[in-house]
Amino acid sequence: MVGGGQGAFIGAVHRIASRIDDRWELVAGALSSNPERAAASAAELGIAEDRSYGSFEEMAQAEAAREDGIDAVAIVTPNHVHAGPAVAFLEAGINVICDKPLAATPEDGERIAAAVAASKAKFILTHNYTGYPLIRQAREMVARGDLGELRIVQAEYAQDWLTEAPEPGNKQADWRTDPARAGGGGIGDIGTHAYNLLGFVSGLKTSALAADLASFVPGRKVDDNAHILLRFEGGAKGMVWVSQVAPGCENGLRLRLYGDKGGIEWHQENPNVMRYTPFGEPTRLLTRGGAGLGGGAGTDTRIPPGHPEGYLEGFANLYRDAADLIAGENDGALLPGIEAGLEGMWFISACQESSGKDGAWVKK
Repeated sequence: MVGGGQGAFIGAVHRIASRIDDRWELVAGALSSNPERAAASAAELGIAEDRSYGSFEEMAQAEAAREDGIDAVAIVTPNHVHAGPAVAFLEAGINVICDKPLAATPEDGERIAAAVAASKAKFILTHNYTGYPLIRQAREMVARGDLGELRIVQAEYAQDWLTEAPEPGNKQADWRTDPARAGGGGIGDIGTHAYNLLGFVSGLKTSALAADLASFVPGRKVDDNAHILLRFEGGAKGMVWVSQVAPGCENGLRLRLYGDKGGIEWHQENPNVMRYTPFGEPTRLLTRGGAGLGGGAGTDTRIPPGHPEGYLEGFANLYRDAADLIAGENDGALLPGIEAGLEGMWFISACQESSGKDGAWVKK
């Protein structure tokens, strides 16, 4: 693991998720840019002293040379520190599992893409919501034609934790509200999740977008609210709302898709239930692991219906699928990769360009 040392939220999430299916063991790390903190973090996590590294460059070189070197590295750093480690490990022939978004800048995204193209190693981007069982069920339903031809797709991701300027020293907020480290505000942090989920389930390809970004908190240098219109190849229309200043919203990721034969609706805060309405028929509540559901909702669930599954298990599905991909046991079709990462980078850049031009449409 690169990053994710003491005080880092997302590093702990990745470590827990990777262990859920007993497919991974954490054996090496460059857990902080501060060598003392890196060593202390490694000791807390049971990493042997000789496999605790002071830098990702040292780690990539040393692990590639070991007979028992790592199978993959998880990169859980802030956005501006994705490209360096990703390129180093890919060039060393080591598989990369990277947190989203792909990078802080389009240039860094292209650096990673070039390294992926030149390497035999795999690259996985952890858009964890694609691992939720009912999201994979929804993807199957759309592909099967249950909704008919899609006309309208709506995604939103609303939070309230940045409604006010954060207290000094808030590590999670500090880098996310710094354009140099984050690249984008809400559109990069959570907007890329909503946009990725919309594409993952619908299968639609964006042709253009128009965005209105706002920074409501005085002095904030990144966006904290965005309204985005989407046009898709084939004629479907869409909209994404992203906000981190919506009081009462905790982690309000929602997805709604409507075709000429039916519609579905899913809310992340209650991820074990999905509404499905065939046109002209009563609405049906589909439950994760429930009667009549196979495929995504069946194979990607671990516990009986009525026992909640969610955030950690969604991550765990990606780590399980990554293990299978690296072992040659699946084709990685459900795993976000470099294409998803580059699509997210286009989304961020296009939103910023459009908003800078008073909401003008930006074509692909």
